[in-house]
Amino acid sequence: MPEPLTKEEVDSKTDPTVATQWDESTPKDEQFQELYKIADGMKTCLLTTTRPNVGPVARSMAIAKRVGPDFLYLANIHSQKFEDLKENKTVQITFQDSSTQNWISITGEAVTTDNADPRIKQIYSKGVNAWFGDLGDGIHTGMPEDPRMALIEVKARYIAYWKSTVTSVGFLKEVTQASLTGKVADTGVNRQLFEKDIQGARDSSS
Repeated sequence: MPEPLTKEEVDSKTDPTVATQWDESTPKDEQFQELYKIADGMKTCLLTTTRPNVGPVARSMAIAKRVGPDFLYLANIHSQKFEDLKENKTVQITFQDSSTQNWISITGEAVTTDNADPRIKQIYSKGVNAWFGDLGDGIHTGMPEDPRMALIEVKARYIAYWKSTVTSVGFLKEVTQASLTGKVADTGVNRQLFEKDIQGARDSSS
């Protein structure tokens, strides 16, 4: 059993809850596949932009399509988020599944295109028009040709996520035991993927 650390010896390199925080042993390919599985199981996420004189602003967005580590959204070009993106293209996407405790946080750059982008027709799905409405002028119909319908593509630069490795019952058991024994609860794996890793995954999915 290791010797107890003194107050002065506990820092970011010796604190066991931080020093071993990230999963460094699982191959990157496997980490990406498990990331995709978690993300594909959640149809909506929070998309956070930065608004001048306000700060971070988040809203729920339905994912139109995932392409490797990047995400596509259909959105109304008249909405405030497009004004935010003109000022600052850095965004954050967050997912959380309260039933499993899985979560994902992605920092990336948003690329916006107008209705001329052919991908809009490719990823449009029934029900999208409910969020645009039909203005009755034969142009603003809420269909793929509606000039209000634009595309936001978030190209990931940094990804962190948590993959639970226990059931809900196992989670409660692990947390209870850790609380009673002073050990650190072991309920899953924390992973981070950097720009070089992400570009490799992007290249392999294209």
